[in-house]
Amino acid sequence: MDHFGLDDEQSALRETVAKFASERVAPVIGEHYAKHEFPYDIVRQMGELGLFGLPFPVEIGGMGGDYAALCVAIEELARIDSSVAITLEAAISLGAMPIWRFGTQEQKDRWLPDLVAGRKLAAFGLTEPGAGSDAGGTRTTAKLSDDGTEWIINGSKAFITNSGTDITSMITVTALTGPKEISSIIVPSGTPGLTVAPGYDKVGWCASDTHELHLDDVRVPVANLLGERGRGFAQFLAILDEGRIAIAALATGNAQGCVDESVKYAQARHAFGAPIASYQGIQFMIAEMEERAHTARLAWRDAAARLVAGVDFKRAAAIAKLHASEAAVENARVATQIHGGYGFMNEFPVARFWRDAKILEIGEGTSEIQKLVIARDLGLK
Repeated sequence: MDHFGLDDEQSALRETVAKFASERVAPVIGEHYAKHEFPYDIVRQMGELGLFGLPFPVEIGGMGGDYAALCVAIEELARIDSSVAITLEAAISLGAMPIWRFGTQEQKDRWLPDLVAGRKLAAFGLTEPGAGSDAGGTRTTAKLSDDGTEWIINGSKAFITNSGTDITSMITVTALTGPKEISSIIVPSGTPGLTVAPGYDKVGWCASDTHELHLDDVRVPVANLLGERGRGFAQFLAILDEGRIAIAALATGNAQGCVDESVKYAQARHAFGAPIASYQGIQFMIAEMEERAHTARLAWRDAAARLVAGVDFKRAAAIAKLHASEAAVENARVATQIHGGYGFMNEFPVARFWRDAKILEIGEGTSEIQKLVIARDLGLK
């Protein structure tokens, strides 16, 4: 795998995370996955490594890196397991980053120390049972109390990552605070009226935490408004643009993991008197898988470089997310085919990669949404 273009710090980070994923995640994640069990010990160790603080400044307890550094770490984790990778991605991109980007100093002081250290996780509630890609169809409401000191929130949120763990500290939800006015409001975990439904029975990402949420007359202080009133939807469109780069990095890791496992299996598996790696048909399949993973990596790194440089990255992020997610799905399909019957067995990582890949074409904006973003940025309206 080619890592040309990383600076010395990024290369050192990549090697550290790759070693952690290989030595600490790989031996135990299969059991967590089979049990649909959240890997608290792995998350704790990621916090000790400083991974949750990667894109945040040192003065607030972060590692002083940037979004590109975060994506390097996410890709390396996803080469071994996507449940662990999405836990990190969502905790930062959707959990802590909105507080950092839009929070008041008081909100930052209260929430960020634990989030940046990985001691606590945060979640982001945008999607609703009847509003997925059409996030503008939000039905959750937040009204001011008669004395104007509290928000009273009612509604439901769906598919919310990191929302029900024992270490989840808060959930930022979007809600209608007026006609066609969407705002973001912080709801601390355990607030009366906030119900976290049982975890979903998912096809993939089985060791990550995902729940539906119900808010019934949930009351929080008016100071829990995150950012400017009425700007919640715009804020999270910006957050999702960044998050698409991270999902592209995760998808690249999934795609590369399929290559790694297929090379290893093809060299060990014999058929008709020779390793299947010696047959041109298998060689071409793996070569095409490597091509897809490589170009996906180039795409997310380009988008991340644009973000870090402070130039427009919206189209590049959409291209990266679209291409990398489709590469992951195709690589997972081919890797399973190369493994034959063993690819259908959960004891082999490619079975997990296959189950985990499809959501990448859906989460944080479907492939169709990415195509709309690209087309509109090209002036096709």
